[in-house]
Amino acid sequence: MSHHSNFFIDGKWVNPDRSETIDVINPATEEAIATIALGGASDVDKAVMAARKAFDSFSRTTREERMQLLERVLQCYMARTDDLVAAVSSEMGAPLALAKGAQVPVGGAHIRSTLEALGTFSFSEVRNRGLIVREPIGVCALITPWNWPLNQIAAKVAPALATGCTMVLKPSEIAPLTGIIFAEILEEAGVPAGVFNLVNGTGPDVGQVMAEHPEVDMVSFTGSTRAGIIVAKAAADTVKRVCQELGGKSPNIVLDDADLEDAVSRGVRDCFQNSGQSCDAPTRMLVPAAKHDAAVDIARRTAKTLKVGDPGLEDTDLGPLVSDRQYEKVQGLIETAIAEGATLAVGGPGRPDGINRGYFAQPTVFANVDNNMTIARQEVFGPVLSILPYGSEQEAIDIANDTEYGLAAYVQSGDIDHARAVAMRLRAGNVSINDSDWDTSIPFGGYKQSGNGREFADWGMEDFLEIKGIRGYKA
Repeated sequence: MSHHSNFFIDGKWVNPDRSETIDVINPATEEAIATIALGGASDVDKAVMAARKAFDSFSRTTREERMQLLERVLQCYMARTDDLVAAVSSEMGAPLALAKGAQVPVGGAHIRSTLEALGTFSFSEVRNRGLIVREPIGVCALITPWNWPLNQIAAKVAPALATGCTMVLKPSEIAPLTGIIFAEILEEAGVPAGVFNLVNGTGPDVGQVMAEHPEVDMVSFTGSTRAGIIVAKAAADTVKRVCQELGGKSPNIVLDDADLEDAVSRGVRDCFQNSGQSCDAPTRMLVPAAKHDAAVDIARRTAKTLKVGDPGLEDTDLGPLVSDRQYEKVQGLIETAIAEGATLAVGGPGRPDGINRGYFAQPTVFANVDNNMTIARQEVFGPVLSILPYGSEQEAIDIANDTEYGLAAYVQSGDIDHARAVAMRLRAGNVSINDSDWDTSIPFGGYKQSGNGREFADWGMEDFLEIKGIRGYKA
């Protein structure tokens, strides 16, 4: 049975209070593939109050009980792999190889790493004559984006469950099908009524209402910096905790001792993964000025090897951008870069040759980019790479840190000690050396306008906990 027209509240699939709906568009075909219900304030209130009612009992469950619940969630998640792959590919255009290799597996990885962290997590400690206790913060509003939907849903729901919190989830209305399936997974796993609730809707009608709600104790939000500011302001009147993972304009420093061919080609592929729709994408490649032209040639050749097209084909590298709005934004920034004097090395405005429908953008590389250009300052969220030349290593570090963002940074070097030294000087919450493997046990989050708080494993659990100090606990 399809639950596209329902919300999951207090352990049941229920009809919304409003009759408004929205079509879910397949960005590769520009055709509607589903219609979902849109919620409003009364739906949010029902979900929040169900979570509030469930909090007293769920917050007192044991570590072992919550571990058993997460194990069941993981089993049910893995059993729905094929459904999740189909959903994420159709709703946001992820190529099958990416959906099967990363988009869906990363959700399971978060549940697994949270389980491992929960097994050894210290919820209390004795200090002098007092006891310090970490307790679940309460009812949590979880607001997730469309670009890595399962990554962000699992990275929030798993630690909330692990710590004994109850929650209301609002997935992106652009890519909501994975969120609906995730709710079905939790229902099948036997999550107690009211512990997890799902309400679909827009940011203003549902997300902002959740952030404002006086019975919500904490908001965990992932999305743009612009939207994050709105959420923080909405939450301010009730002085609730707000944890945010926002935008990025991540530098990728190719040091002089790096293997240029390897570093640049990998950097291009990393930037263009998920059609460039990743908040931590390495979109500013910094190369030694003397090697700039050679780096541009490598980047051009690499970009031309990437196949853009039908996400349903196994050999597709890049699918479409998620929506017409996102497509127009990316096209506008490409045009601005050309107007401001950046050198177009490959790609450019418009769709790739041979594609006449769908929100497909050309893999685009700009050379001779100055860090003051719009293309180096604003988050594009599309397959667009900027290559910036630098003179000295100090200049490279200065350029890397000269951004309002601070989510991620990348360092490429043939000398690990050299790479480590540079990594320590970068103002970012996540630094990757030589294209290191993704690790869901490493904290994820940003400095500056890239947000606050951290996600993944025990780091994510901390944000869902309050700290209580009891003096005189010890006789």
